[in-house]
Amino acid sequence: MGGVSTVDRAERVPKQDRSRATRQRLLEAAVSCLAEHGWAGSTVSVVAERAGVSRGAAQHHFPTREDLFTAAVEYVAEERSTALRALFPQGAAGDRHAVVAALVDLYTGPLFRAALHLWVAASNEDQLRPRVTELESRVGRETHRIAVELLAADESVPGVRETVQGLLDMARGLGLANLLTDDAPRRERVVEQWAGLLEEALGGSR
Repeated sequence: MGGVSTVDRAERVPKQDRSRATRQRLLEAAVSCLAEHGWAGSTVSVVAERAGVSRGAAQHHFPTREDLFTAAVEYVAEERSTALRALFPQGAAGDRHAVVAALVDLYTGPLFRAALHLWVAASNEDQLRPRVTELESRVGRETHRIAVELLAADESVPGVRETVQGLLDMARGLGLANLLTDDAPRRERVVEQWAGLLEEALGGSR
């Protein structure tokens, strides 16, 4: 009496799995909508329809629009960090060109486009601004830490930290340019140049 039957437990696990799957679909749909339609065109209803769930189900997981979109960008940022690490499971082995190219890819994909729309919205939305500011700060710190590890950069050497940050600022700039036009050949030349500069600046900090 009062215990949980085997049948109850068996039913509960798939329900939990379905809930996780629904949440993930909503997060991925939110990022896609934000990247394609911007903040104004990305309502909870639009995201729910894209994810194939009801508006009520979406609001069960994310009570407000701000909850949904900040969680979505954070989710994909974490996924991209994981993917970036997975590119070099044994470390970058000194291939700084490959690291620069991977970091630039991080800023020219749909995550950056979605994040940019969120930043613009946050500049005009008092309720959204502190949440997005905190999120961007956290994601920025993680990206910088990954870059330092992959580049084998010794930040105790004067100027190295600023060099790594300059690389990330450059990558962000290429991401902004990519919003208007996909100029892959030019981007590759910039990556080549930065890889050479990093070899000179970081060569002695390995």
